Amino acid sequence: MSQLALPLKLQDHAVFESFLATGNEPLVAFLQDLCANPTGPGAWLRGSRSTGKTHLLQAVCERARDRAQFLPMGSFVDVGPDILDGLSSRQFVCLDNVERIAGREDWELALFGLFNALSDTGGLLLCSATAAPRTSGFVLPDLVSRFSRLPLFKLNSLQDSNRIEALQLRAHHRGLDLPGDAAQYLLHRSSRDMASLYGLLDRLDSESLVAQRRLTIPFVREVLGLSQTDNSGD
Repeated sequence: MSQLALPLKLQDHAVFESFLATGNEPLVAFLQDLCANPTGPGAWLRGSRSTGKTHLLQAVCERARDRAQFLPMGSFVDVGPDILDGLSSRQFVCLDNVERIAGREDWELALFGLFNALSDTGGLLLCSATAAPRTSGFVLPDLVSRFSRLPLFKLNSLQDSNRIEALQLRAHHRGLDLPGDAAQYLLHRSSRDMASLYGLLDRLDSESLVAQRRLTIPFVREVLGLSQTDNSGD
């Protein structure tokens, strides 16, 4: 099975314009420049959950369009490495959560071959993982050596004040007006990780469209199912 035939849809919000670069400015600038001037081996993005690794890899693919391929490795672990066949024809190959296949000989050999093939064709490999190549569980020394050639970037988590700004940026990109007080209310009554916050924003977007209401504190409270006497987090 060739990956080129898999209809992997990118998230419509995962573009550079909706990513708050605060704390990660060098990485975002590097990736944007890479899209305009595709030279070098690629990049390795490491960071904890919800720091934006997937968002940035998809933003690269959105910018590069049909020159790129995004592959969430966790979704294809059991499918087998044959889906990598033909990927060296792409200029950008973006492998999300690549550590999910670490320790599997067939996958590691296939990735080693893909890296070499991209090097021969002038393609770039961009990987995301929670750790650096040498501490991600890969056992094939030659593969670890190849991965270690990729420029390494660590994504930093946002501070609370920046989380509000990130929520408002995402809302603006979706055509929503998220007032600061409503964003603050949302932040104090949900998990602080950005994936959860963005999930709630998606829910608010849908609910506000149906109800034809603005994103005010009373509406956010109603959607979240909180009572008016809830003052936690104030």
